[in-house]
Amino acid sequence: MIARQDDEEIPFLHRAEQPTTKTPLPWDQFWIVLLLEMPDLLSSHTLTPFIPQLIRDIGVTNGDESQVGHYVGILQSSYYVAHALTVFHWSQLSDHIGRKPVMLIALSALSVSMFLFGLSKTFLGLVVSRVVCGAFDPSIGVIKSVLMDITDATNMPNAYNYMPLTWMTANAVGPLIGGSLSRPADRFPDIFGRSELLKTYPYLLPCSVSAFFTLIAWLATYFCLKESVSTRTPLWKLIKRRFLRQSYSKPHRTSSSIIVDPGEANSGEVQSKPLPLRDLLTSRVLSITANYATTGLLQAAFALVQPLFFATSIELGGLSLDPPRIGALLAAQSVAHGICQLLFFTRLHDRFGAGAVYFTGVSFGIPIVILFPVINALARAYGIGMAVWLCVAVQFILKTSLFMCYSCLALFVRTAAPNRASVGATSGIIQTVAALAKIFGPASAASVFSYSLQEGHNTWLIYYFLIAIAFLAVGAALLLPRDPSVWEDHRAYHCE
Repeated sequence: MIARQDDEEIPFLHRAEQPTTKTPLPWDQFWIVLLLEMPDLLSSHTLTPFIPQLIRDIGVTNGDESQVGHYVGILQSSYYVAHALTVFHWSQLSDHIGRKPVMLIALSALSVSMFLFGLSKTFLGLVVSRVVCGAFDPSIGVIKSVLMDITDATNMPNAYNYMPLTWMTANAVGPLIGGSLSRPADRFPDIFGRSELLKTYPYLLPCSVSAFFTLIAWLATYFCLKESVSTRTPLWKLIKRRFLRQSYSKPHRTSSSIIVDPGEANSGEVQSKPLPLRDLLTSRVLSITANYATTGLLQAAFALVQPLFFATSIELGGLSLDPPRIGALLAAQSVAHGICQLLFFTRLHDRFGAGAVYFTGVSFGIPIVILFPVINALARAYGIGMAVWLCVAVQFILKTSLFMCYSCLALFVRTAAPNRASVGATSGIIQTVAALAKIFGPASAASVFSYSLQEGHNTWLIYYFLIAIAFLAVGAALLLPRDPSVWEDHRAYHCE
């Protein structure tokens, strides 16, 4: 018998045995995954253009412009607080009762929460609506689990090549809906001027459009989505086990307890029962979790500061743009991101590897942040002209690399999971920590932004804060290998 060789040689030996042909994408189910990516993105981006103005309208700041960012941050973070407390449980539940019922619950809650947001006249009402959405919306983790269920290592990168189509559509249409349909009675008096409902609730129309689309996605899920979890436990049995203080599943610590799926034999995948939480916290899962957290922190902080920067007056460090122009800018940014990823992500992945693309993306976070004060300085000196728009365009282009980071990380999640049956729970752990990071990101960035605008404080303080987060993300990126298949090969080796 040949002695076991060093771990560094194992990936090379196993890669030589992997099939070279790519499995075709299962389009009969993949189109539903693309559709399900849209509701949550569409809803959040519909709110983005008018939230600063909405905060002013409800009077919670008492006319203090420097406090707008603070309350926007609280509103954004309320979603992630609720999401962080529930996402792991929803994802773990989907491993047992199936992805489809969990997604139907998620879409129902999202639709209700959007109607509540449009009908809210107080800051507390706005927070409650976002909490409802966050607590009952597990779609971020569960959709990724569905995608991992219906793809394999050969076609998953190709699947993420198409994901920008939905991201681009939702991220572009959402700001346009929110920016153009907010306060419709004032903007379109000939059409909506006689509607007392829209005068009383000036932000109900864009929220209703988003909620209606979510209902369409619910119908498509109910009638067309096939359950991708092969072995399911009835919900009443899970409730009975919880009531009796029994575990969801017994620990699987030895290879003899793992059932090998013949259909997965060539790719080294194993099929077993879902593992308990303590068996999921491997070094690989912790590494990918750290990267999801730091990237989510950077992206969430940037996503909050960007519209605030556009809406803040030039004198206070922003660009003095109104909601329609902010919506148009955010829509253009999303279109640019989607087109670039659609054209270049697969090529960059095949040429350099997911790890290298990810490292480059988070590294570009530093110049992205530096461009904020540069843009404001140009606006102060020359007004909003060609130089300002050129810098904004450069910032958008650089942010495309940051946008690609999530596709790279998703490729690592599938290989980080200890077994195929625990993909949902593994994704739930990662999304829980990412949600916790996104709680801190908007809240801290909004507070620092508001603090920096107050008289006597350094207006660059928010940019120092963002650059520190970017360096933290770069450091976490060093934990990842160049290629996710390295982790998959190690898993296959140790399961033999």
